[in-house]
Amino acid sequence: LRNKKVCHYLDLPIQHANDTILKRMGRRTTRADLERIIAHIRERIPDITLRTTLICGFPGETEEMHEELMQFVNDMEFDRLGAFCYSPEEGTPAAEFADQVEESKKQEWQADVMELEEAIICERNEALCGQEFDVFIEGKVSGEDAYIGRTCRDAPEVDGYLFVRTGETLMTGDIARVRVTGAYEYDLIGDLI
Repeated sequence: LRNKKVCHYLDLPIQHANDTILKRMGRRTTRADLERIIAHIRERIPDITLRTTLICGFPGETEEMHEELMQFVNDMEFDRLGAFCYSPEEGTPAAEFADQVEESKKQEWQADVMELEEAIICERNEALCGQEFDVFIEGKVSGEDAYIGRTCRDAPEVDGYLFVRTGETLMTGDIARVRVTGAYEYDLIGDLI
């Protein structure tokens, strides 16, 4: 909490929110546990960025269980989220479960979760307009007076970018102070201060 060298970013690989599915997955938590943990973290670290990963279409998942997951995502408002379709892995107990979910249903549910999360992220990103961040510069946008960067809220390869507008020359690896001026679905735009 007090160490300035530690980013306020936490990845909680939750996988699902329905108690029956969590138990079938071999997870040792319940939805109530997850809600309590998330509330505690946000209380202790108000500026925390929370990321999670969810699996859609785990064997035995029903429409009602999917709706419960959607409500959980809506209630928790994760800053970052990845949802993936369940795929059976040879040698795992779940691959042998008789109640496999149809591929089209898995894809539909995964799209539902990502559509909801996109709306949440867009709203949360818009709330960042006017705030200032230290941004790690990764490179220049070809042909534009802009650079690609990441804040402490953005893990490489899984999260978005902050596009920095400036006429100044920046180098890859620079840390630049940037004021957020706009938001896209997953990315931010800002001006060098």
